Amino acid sequence: MADRTFLQENQASVQHLRSIPALEKFTEKDLGELLTVSRIENYTDNERIIEENTTDSQVFYLISGKVKVIKGGKELVVLRRTGDVFGEIGVITGITRSASVYAVGRTTCLSVNIAHIDHLSEANRLTFKYLIYRSFAEIMANRLKNTTDELVRTRDRLEQLEQKEKM
Repeated sequence: MADRTFLQENQASVQHLRSIPALEKFTEKDLGELLTVSRIENYTDNERIIEENTTDSQVFYLISGKVKVIKGGKELVVLRRTGDVFGEIGVITGITRSASVYAVGRTTCLSVNIAHIDHLSEANRLTFKYLIYRSFAEIMANRLKNTTDELVRTRDRLEQLEQKEKM
């Protein structure tokens, strides 16, 4: 359980957590307890954070800097907003990591070991799981919307090219 001494000694870490939108509903005490199953990690430019085709129970929240997501050697996206989450799909599905993630410049992330949440008190375990999985659902819904929008634009462009080819 997060106590006052722990919170005082980790005040800077708690402030980092407050900058993450998905965690803004957590109380200071809850954030302190979340720190017991988490680490704030600093990465250097091009340092690998996640390796494609591996498994683990870590989910990452971007605190500062940027990360690039690489699949099969191709860059898919660069995440740059505080609170951007990565690594959640493997944790939710239990399958291997679908992409690698690398730091772009100096980057700081909150690394949460979802498996360790099961060791928290029952009330906190349920609260954390609810809040974390709810944020996952919101993130995945936004990603699905963006992917759908991109698919529509790509199909429109393909139709235009096919029409041009017929002329």
